[in-house]
Amino acid sequence: GTAERKTSANKRTLKFPMRRFFSGWCAVMNLQTKTKPERNGVVTSDDLINKRLPKELLLKVFSFLDVVSLCRCAQVSKAWNILALDGSNWQEIDLFEFQRDIEGPVVQNISQRCGGFLRKLSLRGCQSVGDHAMHSFALNCRNIEVLNLSGCRRITDATCQSISRHCPRLAYLDLSSCSQLTDRSLRVLAEGCPQLERLDISWCTQVYPAGVQVIARSCRRLRAFFSKGCPGVNDFAVEALAANCPLLEVVNLQECGSVTDRGVMSLASNCHSLTYLCISNCSQVTDNTLQSLAQHCKDLRTLEVAGCSRLTDVGFQALSRGCNKLERMDLEECNLITDSTLNHLACYCTKLERLSLSHCELITDEGIRHLSVGPNALEHLTILELDNCPIISEASLEHLAKCPSLRRVDLYDCQLITQEAVGKFNMRKPGLKIHTYFPPATPPAVQAPPPGGAPRVCRCCIIL
Repeated sequence: GTAERKTSANKRTLKFPMRRFFSGWCAVMNLQTKTKPERNGVVTSDDLINKRLPKELLLKVFSFLDVVSLCRCAQVSKAWNILALDGSNWQEIDLFEFQRDIEGPVVQNISQRCGGFLRKLSLRGCQSVGDHAMHSFALNCRNIEVLNLSGCRRITDATCQSISRHCPRLAYLDLSSCSQLTDRSLRVLAEGCPQLERLDISWCTQVYPAGVQVIARSCRRLRAFFSKGCPGVNDFAVEALAANCPLLEVVNLQECGSVTDRGVMSLASNCHSLTYLCISNCSQVTDNTLQSLAQHCKDLRTLEVAGCSRLTDVGFQALSRGCNKLERMDLEECNLITDSTLNHLACYCTKLERLSLSHCELITDEGIRHLSVGPNALEHLTILELDNCPIISEASLEHLAKCPSLRRVDLYDCQLITQEAVGKFNMRKPGLKIHTYFPPATPPAVQAPPPGGAPRVCRCCIIL
């Protein structure tokens, strides 16, 4: 409707459906493409439109066009080139599809064209973009609010210095896999970007607690923090976040191996708005963490604790009673849990949609039965991962066949479940995606040929 078009008028995402438009767009941005009047040497009806319609009205018309149409209009005439490339039409740009083609000069041209209009830019995966281009960008696009530099491996602390000096409105910054960044980047961002609400430093392996502590003290509006794969992030860093950023809702500490109960419990005690927490492969956490979450984080929706092998039924029983809004749980390789955990999840977590129990080797058919008769299975449970659960059998499939909302089940390497049983299960629930694998039967051994006889050939082999 008209309202929807007006809403989209303020957004323009550079994300072409066809790669061939990219080269043309770059040419347009660089003013290298000749317009039609230049080619034909004649005055067209476009000139009449330009004279009769005010610029403001033409800009309004252009604001409803998609990216491809804008690029085509930019090649009609000089006047339309100026209108189509007006910064007001380019408030959002996503260059991920062209990451291999984007180089520094393109980013510089974009920043000069869009200037203060640009609010959101994604350069995710653009590995040719370096500090010089980002300095030009920061100078020209001072109103940027969302910036994604994930995988821009050439940028260094100098880029963060430029952003800090010139982009005070920045609220969302993704620096994941920018491996050259250090604590210096976090220090300068803390000085110049106090409005940060979302920060991703995943896989920035040169970041340490001191940098996170500075960010936490200055950026108190943080709502989301990601430090996946940062071995330097420990309890001191997490405690600083907990003490200074009470609005945190999303935290990912996956593979921060130095984080223990102390850090996560401080987070739970101070950040009561947590809805998403990932501490997968933080192998030192225990049931104390789950009990603290149960006590303080009543709005928790997603919990990922894969590889936390010290967690037991005691912790999950407390969690299920305290966090009954849970929708997604990853318990892969929590190999101490038993059917008791599933019983409690079935009783209390009635909104559970996705559950991973892969490598939970003590789970039995009885636990799956508890899960299948709970209210969550009847209304919400859509994905269940049971890879490498060695003692569940065909009986579990019978129980799962009664779950009307189930859309996907993973059954890799469940040794007691046969291919025939999976086939029957699939017939009962034809819309269900079943992920499993059964190796082909081993061919019989090849006997040695009799003396003087023809060699015997295995029929399943191809002779090259």
